[in-house]
Amino acid sequence: MSVEMKSQDSDNDSDYDQSDHMDEDDEDFCGYYDNDTDDLDIDRPKKTDDPEYFEYELLKVEDVERLLNEDVEVLCSYLKVDPHLAKMLLQVHHWKKELIMERYKRDPAKFLVDSKITPAVKYKSAPLGLQNTCSVCYKKLTADHFCHLSCGHVFCRECWDSYFQVQIQQGVTSGIECMENNCHILVPEDFLCRSLSKPELRDKYTKLSFLDLVNTHPQLRFCPGPNCSNVVRAKDTRSKKVDCAQCKTIFCFGCGIEYHAPTDCATIRKWLTKCADDSETANYISAHTKDCPKCHVCIEKNGGCNHVQCTKCKNDFCWMCLGDWRTHGSEYYECSRYKENPNIANESVHAQAREALKKYLFYFERYENHAKSLKLEEQTLSKITTRIQEKVMNNSGTWIDWQYLLDAAVLLRKCRYTLQYTYPYAYYMEKTARKQLFEYQQAQLEAEVENLSWKIERAEITDRGDLENQMDIAEKRRQTLLKDFLEI
Repeated sequence: MSVEMKSQDSDNDSDYDQSDHMDEDDEDFCGYYDNDTDDLDIDRPKKTDDPEYFEYELLKVEDVERLLNEDVEVLCSYLKVDPHLAKMLLQVHHWKKELIMERYKRDPAKFLVDSKITPAVKYKSAPLGLQNTCSVCYKKLTADHFCHLSCGHVFCRECWDSYFQVQIQQGVTSGIECMENNCHILVPEDFLCRSLSKPELRDKYTKLSFLDLVNTHPQLRFCPGPNCSNVVRAKDTRSKKVDCAQCKTIFCFGCGIEYHAPTDCATIRKWLTKCADDSETANYISAHTKDCPKCHVCIEKNGGCNHVQCTKCKNDFCWMCLGDWRTHGSEYYECSRYKENPNIANESVHAQAREALKKYLFYFERYENHAKSLKLEEQTLSKITTRIQEKVMNNSGTWIDWQYLLDAAVLLRKCRYTLQYTYPYAYYMEKTARKQLFEYQQAQLEAEVENLSWKIERAEITDRGDLENQMDIAEKRRQTLLKDFLEI
């Protein structure tokens, strides 16, 4: 039997004192984690002491092409080389113009060898006669059918053409090297385009080459959003949050995947890989239902808040640890901390393996629970928006009067989003005093997020001043955690 979940006001049952928040510095918040709130005025972080502040600009393809061409022209003018060579040097050396100029000025010949533009020792092929045999296809052709790169390896144009076609069809562009085994001289763009016989492959090469140019540029990154052509440019190339104004995709500038503060890029990659590898093991916790710990009736969670009341026996419990909600008290979110076995090092290999799995599942369940709560709270936001529309149509205030409810829902999403990514961070932390501090701040944030979630789910009966105060407290907790632990 399935019973609908209800949440209760944690303020009635908890000894948790919110007054300890009030001595922290005031900071503005801006809701920018919701991808489905096009009607909201969601600002990017302001340049204050916000740990997530990041300066960047969104460029169109034509703007990026103009930007890249400007760098090519600067290098052409300084080094007195043609644009194809300048582009190759910039791409090989990740667009570090000053470094290229310095090394080229110091020793041009050595620099071109190190850049795989010219060979250290040029191959001396036999002089071409009236009839020559290609070493690849063994056809006898006249001299005008052959060509070579700076390395001196000679092949017929038809073989060069076939070779380039295969490379481009496999998605290789900037890294195409000479056909000769163990020869790593790079193929210039003009040589390749002259050799290609199919115009459609020439067009494909141009598009793929542009992608490579952007991907090798440290200040540029494509927006990973579906069908989005925007390119992000940032002078500061750290792992910070980017919010694409066009497709609303939020991602990390450093690695290009979904934004993951406070977890760093290397750690989140390890975590996502582990989650993928252990997906079958974790299947049993993917269900949306749990049994009431008192009457054992099956309960389905239909809201983001983790304070649950069974409608059959009225038992209040925590969705995560199934413990009595009242016992959370001043130690409100003790269930967010994993208690390791202090003697595990002395146990058997099998016992250690079980402990490792238990630890992973502990963190994964909480990480996954917040991801699901985010989806459920999107439904709450939709309901609030609909309710506000009804009130405005009935002349019960204006959109401005009810804007604070939308702001609260957006802020809740932002705080829970951060909270979700605290669990991969905690999973890989060494057990030190720093981890204890992190777990304390994580628990404080978790408590305030659940309080905010409860108040938003009952927005119409929640006092506006109480809700706005809870918003302020939750955002301060989030800011404090990020300031102390956001490593970039």
